[in-house]
Amino acid sequence: MSFKKFNFSTQLEKNIAACGYSTPTPIQEQAISPILAGRDCVGLAQTGTGKTAAFVLPILQSLLHTQHSGTQAVIIAPTRELAEQIHQNVQSMAQKTGLRSIVIYGGVGKHPQLKGLRSGADIIVACPGRLLDLLSEPDISLNSVKTLVLDEADHMFDQGFLPDIKKIIRQLPKTRQNLVFSATMPKAIRALIANILVDPVKVQVKHSEPAETISHGLYKVSTSRKTELLKHLLRDKEMTSTVIFTRTKFKAKNLAQQLEKSGYKAVALQGNMSQSKRKHAMDGFRNGTYSVLVATDIAARGIDVSNISHVVNYDVPDTAETYTHRTGRTGRAKKHGHAISFADQGDMAMIGNVERKLGIKMTNETFELPERKEKNTAPRPATKTHNKAANSKSTKRPGKMRSRRSKVVSPIAG
Repeated sequence: MSFKKFNFSTQLEKNIAACGYSTPTPIQEQAISPILAGRDCVGLAQTGTGKTAAFVLPILQSLLHTQHSGTQAVIIAPTRELAEQIHQNVQSMAQKTGLRSIVIYGGVGKHPQLKGLRSGADIIVACPGRLLDLLSEPDISLNSVKTLVLDEADHMFDQGFLPDIKKIIRQLPKTRQNLVFSATMPKAIRALIANILVDPVKVQVKHSEPAETISHGLYKVSTSRKTELLKHLLRDKEMTSTVIFTRTKFKAKNLAQQLEKSGYKAVALQGNMSQSKRKHAMDGFRNGTYSVLVATDIAARGIDVSNISHVVNYDVPDTAETYTHRTGRTGRAKKHGHAISFADQGDMAMIGNVERKLGIKMTNETFELPERKEKNTAPRPATKTHNKAANSKSTKRPGKMRSRRSKVVSPIAG
C-alpha cells in the first residue's frame, strides 16, 4: 500500500517521498481518511509510529484545496521540544506549497512570535501557556481556526494544562474539527476529552502493547552504586546513542556532569535550562556531538531521533505509562532498541506494574562491579595526651569502647 490512495496533491506526494515515507504506518493508514473527511478523531498508538504525519498531512491537503484566510489549524503540544519537532515536520511536509507555520512556546522572547502571528500563519504549533499569553493581545485571535489538534493529550492533562486548554478552546469557533492523539489514554483522560469531541472516529494501533523492536533489561542495583554501574555499561560499543532518564532536574544536571568528567560525551536536558541551552543539547545529541543525553521526563515526549540505541531508566518512573513514553525513544523506524532499568528493592513494586503493562518479564541482567574496600574503623592508638589523661587521678569511671564493624556492600544488590 502507498500514500496514493489518499489522493494527496502532487507537491505533497513529492514532500512525502522527500521525507523518506514510502508506505503509511498503521496509524496513518487508519486515521488519514476520516480526518480528510472532516471527522473528529482520537488516535491511540505507540510513540514512534507516525502520529504526527497522520494529522499533519490531511491538514495540509485540506488547506491546499480550500480558499482561506487567517490561521486555520492550531496544534497544541505539552513541551517545547515536542512543539519544535512537530513544527519541523510541518515545514518539511509543506515545502513549496506556500503554506506557513509558526511555533510558539515559552523560554524565549515573545515579540518575534507576535510578529509571526501578525504576518499571517496558516498553522500554529504551540505550548498552551505561551499561546494563551499571546492571545491576550487585542489584535491576536483564533476566530478563523477550523482544526484543533491536541497531541500527547494525556501528558498535557496530567501535567495540569487543562485550565489553559479550556481557556484556549473558548476562543476557538464552536464549529471546528477536533483531533486528539496520544500514546496512552487513561480512563480519566477519556472523560476529560469527551466534552471536546463530536462523534469521533477512534483509531487504536496496539497502543497498550510493547513495541516488538524493544527488548527490556533489569539490573537490581543499590542506589549508591547506580552511577558506577552506568559508567561500566556505557563502555559497551553498542551503546552508540543513549538517553538516560532521572527523576529530578538536579540529578539530571549532576549525573551529566559526572559522566562528562569521566570522559563520556554527555549533556543534560531538563526544565531549568534556558531554551537556547535545551536546543543546543538536542541539536548536539541529534548530530552526534553528544552520545549520551541525561534527561527528565520533559524529554520523553519530544525526542524524535531514529537511531537511539538504548534508553536507561536510572530512576524507575512513577507510572507504567511513563515507562512506555521513555522507552519509546528507542526501537524507532523499525530498528531494534534496548531499554534498561536500574532498580533497588523499593522499586520492585513498580517494576511489577510495568511488566504487567508490557505483558512480558524483563530480562534480569548481571554485571560484576568490583567490591568496595572496607573502611578501617579500628580505634586509633592513644596519643600522649590520651595517655596522660588515662594516668591522671580522675574520678570518672572509664567508659567501655564499642567496636564498629564495616558493612560490606555487595557488587550489585548493595
